[in-house]
Amino acid sequence: MAWKLFGTLSAVFAGLAARKLLVTAFSKTTGRNPPANPESPGTSWQEATVWAVLSGATMGLARMLATRKAASYYRKSTGHLPPGMEEVT
Repeated sequence: MAWKLFGTLSAVFAGLAARKLLVTAFSKTTGRNPPANPESPGTSWQEATVWAVLSGATMGLARMLATRKAASYYRKSTGHLPPGMEEVT
């Protein structure tokens, strides 16, 4: 139970931080805010595609790194990996 809470919270906070960083970087780079709804027909294909790829990759990477860091901390604290994260050899 502790791992589920810890792992989930670390991933959520990493996702929030990554989104904030991504929105700031997109705004400074393009001079515009990112599309509020990339699925809207009013958003260009190019802008929607760039935003979807960047946001998906950034969020996935941030969550993965946060979960790995949390699992490392969990292993140091308990002496074993969290349930479901056994090392594959």
